Amino acid sequence: MSQENHLTVQQDEHTALFEIDGNLDRLVRRIELLSYVNPLNVEKEKQRFFASKYLYEPVFKYPKLKFDPYKLHRLFFSQRLERITDERLHNLYRDVLYHYANMVQCIETIGRGREFYYNSLRIYGTPRERDVQNAQFILHYADAPSRGDMEKVFSAEEAKAYFEDFASCYDFPLNIRFSTHIAADAMVSNATQTLLIKRNALFSKNELQTLANHEIAVHLVTTFNGLLQPLKIFSHGFPKNVETQEGLAVFSEYMSGALTLKRLKELAYRVIASDSLIKGYNFSDTFDLIHNQHKLNKHEAFSITLRAHRGGGFTKDRLYLSGLRKIYRRYQNGQPMDSLLSGKVSVEYLPTVSYLKELGLAQEITYTNKAFTEKQNQNTTLDFILDNLK
Repeated sequence: MSQENHLTVQQDEHTALFEIDGNLDRLVRRIELLSYVNPLNVEKEKQRFFASKYLYEPVFKYPKLKFDPYKLHRLFFSQRLERITDERLHNLYRDVLYHYANMVQCIETIGRGREFYYNSLRIYGTPRERDVQNAQFILHYADAPSRGDMEKVFSAEEAKAYFEDFASCYDFPLNIRFSTHIAADAMVSNATQTLLIKRNALFSKNELQTLANHEIAVHLVTTFNGLLQPLKIFSHGFPKNVETQEGLAVFSEYMSGALTLKRLKELAYRVIASDSLIKGYNFSDTFDLIHNQHKLNKHEAFSITLRAHRGGGFTKDRLYLSGLRKIYRRYQNGQPMDSLLSGKVSVEYLPTVSYLKELGLAQEITYTNKAFTEKQNQNTTLDFILDNLK
């Protein structure tokens, strides 16, 4: 039986499931939190902040919503989940629906201070004590000597050429666009299947290798694997998928040999900054913590602080380090990674992904991560740190 005919049979058996999955696809197709939470006036506010001797509280502006949140919520909860008679599938779509609804609520409250922060907590949580201890454990290591491949000499145009060459081994389309409104130097837009590059950024050779293995070899791989799955939730995301996906992406950096102690410290600073939010720190307080107490230079400290305080308090960044720890443990235990690359899935829902495969509602991956098959990291300090994270 052809794959197309097999899918038709499955759709007949699970008519309600595919109908609700299709409805959710249409509702959330253009909703992407990161496209709304990145401020439009970062450089202007950064200059004001530095001119004030770090006392000014930045006032960030955000993109306008392109959807009606109330209408979207109403349409979400009009889905008749009781029509999905398989209990495990019913529970999956109930969880997915609440996850998407929380995401909409998060987007709706961007720029509203603590209101946004509390919505962010519902999706991303806050660092636990052991996360903070892991971050402090990493930060106590002395910086490694500067390497030649760490010098920022490549333009955004040169970065584009590097990424195109890196992606040439994949047969999915690599759409690249320059942007001035992203917090990172490069990021993937899942909704548009596009790699965004910050227009005025400069990159080191190591950063290019890091971003390629993070953004293309994981985020775009899971985007396109997800689009090939019968069910659309694989491309839009399972609940708790961010920790897993970012963990995989940083693990890809590690396996490719791109991960450095400096980069690992950056992830540790993000945990510290996220933890400052629950203590009620404002922008200046968090910046002071990172810049004056931890001695990170002012530009990097501003970037870390911005990422944590955008929107009103955004805790997503705390998940990179805990995600890396989870994925590294799986690798150490010899557990396979393929299912985690099948879309925007999460470790917690792997049993459900296996169940979907048994039912013929999920398929094996088309694209894989080449770094996962051969460990190229030779930094024994990184090995020791990862082995000893709590």
